[in-house]
Parts: sequence; structure tokens; C-alpha cells
Amino acid sequence: MRNLVPSWIRVPIVFFIIFGAVEFFIDSGDKPAFVEYPVVLLFLLLVLLILIAIEAIIGALENVMLHKLDEEAKARFLAEKESSVKLTWLSETYTKLLGQKPIEEEGEIILDHNYDGIKELDNDLPPWWLYGFYISIIFAAVYLLRYHVFNGPNQIEELDTELAEAKTAIEAYKKTAKGLVDINTVTQLTEAGDLAAGKKVFEANCVACHMADGGGGIGPNLTDEHWILGGDIKSIFKTISEGGRSGKGMISWKAQLKPLEMAQVASYVMTFQGTTPANPKAPEGEIMINTEDPEGPEEAQTEGSETPAVEVQ
Repeated sequence: MRNLVPSWIRVPIVFFIIFGAVEFFIDSGDKPAFVEYPVVLLFLLLVLLILIAIEAIIGALENVMLHKLDEEAKARFLAEKESSVKLTWLSETYTKLLGQKPIEEEGEIILDHNYDGIKELDNDLPPWWLYGFYISIIFAAVYLLRYHVFNGPNQIEELDTELAEAKTAIEAYKKTAKGLVDINTVTQLTEAGDLAAGKKVFEANCVACHMADGGGGIGPNLTDEHWILGGDIKSIFKTISEGGRSGKGMISWKAQLKPLEMAQVASYVMTFQGTTPANPKAPEGEIMINTEDPEGPEEAQTEGSETPAVEVQ
């Protein structure tokens, strides 16, 4: 078998088997063990050097042995080696894995049983089956040590870890994907681009009722502290999305505007607070002091109350 498989194939195969075992037994998180632990890298390099040294020593011993042989034995050895290399090693390996006797040698393994002229051969178990059985035993021992002796992570723990990572990734994605905003995740936007987009939507759809400066007309004044359905970002977003009071409020805009556009125009509406319109409409609704921090949790309270206001303009 050594002659069938060159050293440049044997060495990588053995090395990667050892490398795989090291990665399996050493828990290094998301990084490979040889990256996380430099000592593992040194160990693998040492193993590689040892394998190369072994191959070099075996080759040197073969050369020494050849020099000690007489010419006839040397020629016979080289001829056998050359013929074995020329064989198709896959075909020979397949034949060996079957473990069958040639037909001309079957007489050696015929059993004494005779069933109506049918005789049985005392074949050994196929080597491929035996190898598979031995490998399963080794795997079972490794598995037992890894997960029941050294308490390796089980499937439930791995699932919990993956779910936590996925949840974190989703939250991070939502922070950059403004188009996914809804009533539960909307926050006040403060970037100039978002406010400019909100102003554009407001001028296209809202000035007819609220005036360009937010002073109010058909709709209520957006510059004072009086609100009918609430003046925090979530309440304004909900009013734009679902519409105002039944029968006399504004229509629902969720069919015409995208979630991001509603968040932008809601944030723009909040910029009217504290401004002085040219012709302000008389206050409507309850006084609500909006203490919402655009960067933190929102708190919108009515004057003299500890609880958030229920109604919005």
C-alpha cells in the first residue's frame, strides 16, 4: 500500500486527520483553534515536520537496504516496486476491500455443508465492513468523551446560541433598514436627509389641512402643545398610518405612503413644536409635553399627569 500511495499524498492525509481531531476536541468559538490558540498552531507545525521526517527516514532506509542487496535481488525489488506503482491503486484497493478469494482458490474455503448440491464458502467479513465497524467504535468513544465526559455543547445549547446570534443580527439589521419600521419600532429621525424627505411628503399631502408652517386650517395646529391623539413619535406615526378620529379626522395614509415615509413625515411634524406660525389655529385637545429623547426611550406626558397621553392630533 505504501508503494501505491506516494508520500506527497500520505503526509497531507495524515496531517488533515490530526488537524480535524484537534479542531473537534478544542472549542475555540467561531475561530479555528490554530488561530485562537497559537500553541495549537505550533503543535500542528511540529506534527507536520515529524511526518515529513518519518517519510524522509523511511526513504533513506529503503535506499540503504537497496545498497545491501545483490544485483539480482535489487533488480527484483525495483521491478516489483515499479509494477506495483503502475497498478491502478483504486482498483486494487477495491479488490482488497471486498476480501474475496479468487475463484481458483475457493476450494480452500468450501464448508462441509451440502444443501441439495449447494455449498457455502467460509468467507471472512469484507474488510470494508470491518473497517466501518471499527471506525464506528472509535467514533462512539470520541463522542462519549467529547459530549459526556468533557461536557461539549449539546444540540439545545447550540440552538440557543444560534437563535441569540440570529436575534442580534436581526436587531442590527433593523437599525440600518429604516424601511422595516412599524408602530412598535418607529423612532424620531433627526438626520437632515430624513427630515428633508419628511418635509417633501408633508408639502405634497398635508399642507392643505395643516398649512405649510404647521399652523393648522382644516386640521389642528401642529406647533402648540395641545394634541388630540398624542404628540410623541409613535402616536403621530399611528395617526398618519391609521387615520384620525372616526368621521372627522384625517384619512389613513398607509396605502399611499411607505413605512419609512410615514416615519419621516412624523419626525418632520415634531420639528414644528415651539415654532410660531403666521396664522395659528386655536388649540385643540389636551396639553401634552413631549419629553421624548430621539436617541432614547420615549416619554410623552400630559400636563399634571404621570401616564402617557392617550390621544393624538
